[in-house]
Amino acid sequence: MQKVAFIGLGHMGGPMAANLVRAGFTVTAFDLSEEALAQAEAQGCRRAASAQEAVAGVDAVVSMLTTGDVVKGVYLGARGLLQAVDDGTLVVDCSTIAANDARQLVAAANERGLQAIDAPVSGGTAAAGAGTLSFMCGGEKAAVEAARPLLEAMGANVFHAGPAGSGQVAKICNNMLLAIHMIGTAEALQMGVDNGLDPKVLSEIMRASSGGNWSLEKYNPYPGVMEGGPASREYEGGFSVQLMLKDLGLAMDTAAGSASSTPLGALARNLYQLYGADPEHRVLDFSSIQNLFRRPAGD
Repeated sequence: MQKVAFIGLGHMGGPMAANLVRAGFTVTAFDLSEEALAQAEAQGCRRAASAQEAVAGVDAVVSMLTTGDVVKGVYLGARGLLQAVDDGTLVVDCSTIAANDARQLVAAANERGLQAIDAPVSGGTAAAGAGTLSFMCGGEKAAVEAARPLLEAMGANVFHAGPAGSGQVAKICNNMLLAIHMIGTAEALQMGVDNGLDPKVLSEIMRASSGGNWSLEKYNPYPGVMEGGPASREYEGGFSVQLMLKDLGLAMDTAAGSASSTPLGALARNLYQLYGADPEHRVLDFSSIQNLFRRPAGD
C-alpha cells in the first residue's frame, strides 16, 4: 500500500497527510480550501482538482472531515467516492461523527466489497503534527489491520474499539471527559489566581498531586503557563469551541439513545454553549473556556 488519497486538510488533516508523505506514502490530497491545498503541496502531497480525481488509482482513502453530513455527502450516493474508487481500495474515515453515520458508511463500503473503518483521533493539533495521535477504530479486525501501516505513520496508538461505529463511541466518551476536566482545570486555576497564587506554581502543585490531568499537564488553559500552547497565543488554532460543542452534542445524543446518565457531560455542554454564545469565542481553541471564569479588568 503506497498510494493514498487524503480528503480534508484542516488543522488536523494537513499535518496527518504530511506525516504520511514523510513515512514514504505517495499522497494525493484534496480540500475545498486553496490555502490548505497549497500548504499540502509544499509538504510533498500531490494536488488534486477534486475528491474524485484524488481517489483515482489509489490503494487507500483517508478522510478528515467536519460532520456526518459532509462525510455522507463525500462518500455516498451515485457521485460519491465509494462509486469512484477502484476495487480493493481501503477506506479510513478519521472524522468525528455520529456512530450511526459511521456504521452507514462502513456498511455501504462493505456492500461494494471494500474494507472500511471509522478511526477518529485524539491528541489535538500538536499530536497531529508530531505523528503521535491515538486512533480509535471501529470495524472488522482485518480492516483495522490493513489500515495499521497508515495509522502508525500518523499516530502512536491504534486501538480496535469494536465493530463499525465503536471508534466514534470511544471518541465521544473521551471528548466528553476532556471537556469536563478542561472546565474543572480552568475553574481551579482561576480560583487559585483570584487568591493570589501564581498559575505556573499552582499548575506544578496540581500536576504532582491528585488533581493531575491531561488538560493541566499537556494543554494548560491559563495564559503564559505552557509555552507554545493555544493559551499562550491568544487561543488561536487548535481544537475550536464550535468543534467541542459538536462533539458534546454527539455525546448527549448517544447518552439519550442508551439512556445513560451524564449530568457532568450535560453541564459541560451547557457551559460551552454559554461561552460560545459569542461568535468570536466559537472560533477560539476550546481551552479558552478559561475566559468564562476570569474576572474583567479592574475587578
